[in-house]
Amino acid sequence: MALFKTSNPALGQNTFSDAARSQYGGDLVDASTRMTLSGTVNKTGILLLCAIVTAAWTWNQFMQTHDVASIAPELMLGALGGFIVALVTIFKQTWAPVTAPIYALLEGLVLGGLSALFEMRYPGIALEAVGLTFGTLFVMLFLYKSGVIKVTQKFRMGVVAATFGIAIFYGLVWLLSMFHITLFASVFASGAIGIGFSLFVVTIAALNLVLDFDFVEQGVTVGAPKYMEWYAAFGIMVTLVWLYLEMLRLLAKMRRN
Repeated sequence: MALFKTSNPALGQNTFSDAARSQYGGDLVDASTRMTLSGTVNKTGILLLCAIVTAAWTWNQFMQTHDVASIAPELMLGALGGFIVALVTIFKQTWAPVTAPIYALLEGLVLGGLSALFEMRYPGIALEAVGLTFGTLFVMLFLYKSGVIKVTQKFRMGVVAATFGIAIFYGLVWLLSMFHITLFASVFASGAIGIGFSLFVVTIAALNLVLDFDFVEQGVTVGAPKYMEWYAAFGIMVTLVWLYLEMLRLLAKMRRN
């Protein structure tokens, strides 16, 4: 299996080039049918708006009742449905114009509900997390475009390895919790170890944005088909959701500390 150029599972090494070959067969076509950077940016903005709409809905619902049970169905629908739709999108890239907005709407349910829960315990934390997430997005974009961060093969491999390591660690903790086994408590606590771990995870999530930017740029260069704008926007959205949730976790630890 080819090595991913980005640890984001939505953006594999040959994603855009394979799509371009299957769509065009290597022939020159009208530029209007090809993926563009501006189109990808616009699609990303649409997905963010979709997530904001549903996030606002679950946020308001919880703030009115202050009862977790009132948003439990939405949280479950968003988490499970978002995961399923994400898998469908990854394996059926041509469906991205439809599935990517659905994914964003479902993730918004989760983000709004979890943000409200954190906000009730730590007032102001949601706005801080949003600000830090988008601040990180623009900083990483600037560092990438200015050449301060160069995406080399070693850089890719390092970020990919760290990302999959984090995923395996989270999966192991979740699996053990099903058997009521608690390990690595200090990592999730509000002490120095816990805050340090969260800072590390936030850093890796931010570096994944750089890989996503680079990969999208390559997609534009090879002339990927137009629907890949939605698919690329979906990939960036996956990273932003992860980054935001990790920001919430980090800020909560710092508040407790």
